[in-house]
Amino acid sequence: MPPKRPYVSPLREQAAARTRALILQRAAELFADRGYGRVTVANIAAAAGVAPKTVFASVGSKSDILDQIVDQGVVDSGYEQAMQHLLTLHTPETVLKALARGTRMGNEGQFTVHEAIRKALPVHENGEALWERATAAYRDALHAAARHLHTLTPRPLYPVDETADLLWFWFGPTGWRTLVVENDWPWDRAEELLYRTAVATLC
Repeated sequence: MPPKRPYVSPLREQAAARTRALILQRAAELFADRGYGRVTVANIAAAAGVAPKTVFASVGSKSDILDQIVDQGVVDSGYEQAMQHLLTLHTPETVLKALARGTRMGNEGQFTVHEAIRKALPVHENGEALWERATAAYRDALHAAARHLHTLTPRPLYPVDETADLLWFWFGPTGWRTLVVENDWPWDRAEELLYRTAVATLC
């Protein structure tokens, strides 16, 4: 007689998923506000309204939490859907407009996550690898956009790799942060400026 499989309660699984999501959300907020090095698991537990042992059981250590914030941020950015749409566009201007809007929405929507990661870099045991993990899909998407631009007319004057570098310079997280956070530009104004700069240079 085959052994009985343990019963899994869908309601319990849903509750556990909600708890995990809340812990990650509160942790990201604390990391973004105070900095990764100044936040403890006890702080995260208090902010989420759970016991520290629940944090460890649900998401692991503080380092594990940051890793999961990074991974979830990549998924939640919506870059895959945005890129699928962008690759159907047939003029450089519409591609760059879609890039300006898509990267704006990703950076604005994931602002807390980006700040949490950025403030963790100076104290993280491997900050460089963390940043590369957090931005790898972003860089790949902009490189795909550069390759697509080189199939259109007029083509950019720069090689594909340099076009990708320029797209990262304008539409990467540092470009958005420089304008919006460091210089207090509205998101709409930053989007318009970055779009027009890209068009003037590449078209």
